[in-house]
Amino acid sequence: MLRFAPSPIADMHIGDLRVALFNYIVAKQRGEELLVRMEDTDKEHVVEGKDKEILDILGLFGIEYSNVIHQSEQLRYHRMMAIQLLGDKKAFNCFCTPAELALKREIAKKAGKPFHYDDTCTHLLPEQTIDNENPFTIRLRRPEKAIVVDDLIKGKRSFSPDEVDAFVIMTAEKFPTYNFASAVDDMISDVSLVIRDEKYLDETPRQIAVRDALGYEKTMAYAHLPAILDDAGREMSSGDDALTVKWLLEEGFLPSAIINYLIALGNKTPQETFTLEEAVAWFDLKSISDAPAHFDMDALKSLNGQHLRDLDDKELSRYVGFADEAIGKLAKVFLEEARTLKELRPKIEAIFAPKTPPEAFAKQAETLRKVIMSAPHFETFDAFKAHLVKESGLESKELSQTLRHIITGRGDGPEVTDLYVHLKDFLGEIVK
Repeated sequence: MLRFAPSPIADMHIGDLRVALFNYIVAKQRGEELLVRMEDTDKEHVVEGKDKEILDILGLFGIEYSNVIHQSEQLRYHRMMAIQLLGDKKAFNCFCTPAELALKREIAKKAGKPFHYDDTCTHLLPEQTIDNENPFTIRLRRPEKAIVVDDLIKGKRSFSPDEVDAFVIMTAEKFPTYNFASAVDDMISDVSLVIRDEKYLDETPRQIAVRDALGYEKTMAYAHLPAILDDAGREMSSGDDALTVKWLLEEGFLPSAIINYLIALGNKTPQETFTLEEAVAWFDLKSISDAPAHFDMDALKSLNGQHLRDLDDKELSRYVGFADEAIGKLAKVFLEEARTLKELRPKIEAIFAPKTPPEAFAKQAETLRKVIMSAPHFETFDAFKAHLVKESGLESKELSQTLRHIITGRGDGPEVTDLYVHLKDFLGEIVK
């Protein structure tokens, strides 16, 4: 079993989508199921409807999964495991108040040292806890030896007992912390490989410590994906300035192009353009660089343009508001200057919209409109132009400039001769 574990607290980041894609691909390669686990225990920050939005995005990107669970529904298991750890003396009640801990953190900070729990409550006697009516958290005892994480991308990392620390697994309100809930849920779901962002790498030894304390013997592999950075070196896949999947879609990027780009980012691929299905055949986590990947918007736009070209003509026409093969072919003429649907749609819409030519061409435009409205059908542009020259009395250069304005609504862009073959059946509607 592999799992994708998003938090329904904000729009999905591109880093989250990359994690989902890689989990899906590897699950397909291994013949294992993919579970979606909504990590919604932080009720204060959960946004209503975001879980459905996440599932809708997965569907749009062709990421199939076998089941969806909400972490908040697993609470009874989290509490059962905490009770077991207490009973086995692998965990202990901690009565340190938030104020006391904050003061100790501040002292450590001023001393230039990392804060580690000082074992104030580690060895309390039963009589010191049974009658203690103060609120308490539950902490896992500090491991006795270093924990080694053998990561498929980052390699081996060793974490000392102090780095792991005696950390909180249940809050004073008796809800699980992230690391405890994640470790327990991965055990319950029999997860074999965890693929996630590298920002969670330092949390991994704590999750291993939880499973070790619970006597879980199955080896769980890890692969932590390097960060995605912008040109200034800032992370783009988390925080308030994150690049979201929703924004990319609104900007007119195709899901297939976004998939292509995220899989190729910091990776070795056998070809520049490919589909998700094709990637399943050759994708290898070990080929991903362990260095941060730099996001290049121009590269994504270029790739998006190629995916637009590769679309079936009728399908592309639907993306720009039509359902006609000829309009799809017409749209591809504009792909030299438009690389996203947001750039492409206005150019097609302008052709079929009412137009007001510049004052310098107003008289000529009216003459041409009348000629075109009464003209017979011509298969070739040369024959059509010859008819216009003859019937309008306009010189060739003047006619060409005016014709461009009344057909495209602009004075530049693709040559009218390249557009005519796709527009000849729509000319009456265009110029009326």
